[in-house]
Amino acid sequence: MRPQRPITKKAKVSLEDLLNKTKTKADFQRVQCVWLRAELGMDSTTVGKAVGWAPGTVKKVWSQYFSGGEAALIGVGRGGRRRNNLNEDEEQRVLAPFFEKASSGGVLVANEVKQAYEQAIGREVPKSTVYRMLARHGWRKIAPRPRHPKADKHRQEAFKKNCRK
Repeated sequence: MRPQRPITKKAKVSLEDLLNKTKTKADFQRVQCVWLRAELGMDSTTVGKAVGWAPGTVKKVWSQYFSGGEAALIGVGRGGRRRNNLNEDEEQRVLAPFFEKASSGGVLVANEVKQAYEQAIGREVPKSTVYRMLARHGWRKIAPRPRHPKADKHRQEAFKKNCRK
């Protein structure tokens, strides 16, 4: 096995400071992986047991630290929009006329927004895509239908006449 890359004393001190500054559990664990190696000289298996990770994950964190520095340990997340059709500014431009119409008392119709969205990207999309986009931009209300599609006025009146009071 080849020898481990040394970590300077200055880096050890900055890692200790970084441990105190972390705000999330994932950030703390990543910094802890490097700190345990720097301060106590632990190997990847021992660090993995201490942190609760696999040794391969610990080695990956070490590699990210040596290539990217402390910035590679803080705020690295797995989230994000990887398959977006439009970025948020483009979505805002598509929705701008509808926001203006709605602010003056108009009703926002999802089918109209869907047509504008499809025209902007050049292909069809499911209606759920439009509803998710509207939710991202602060729209959340879907208007209820005025009556149930299977409602029968005559049966309702007959029920009212025959029910106990």
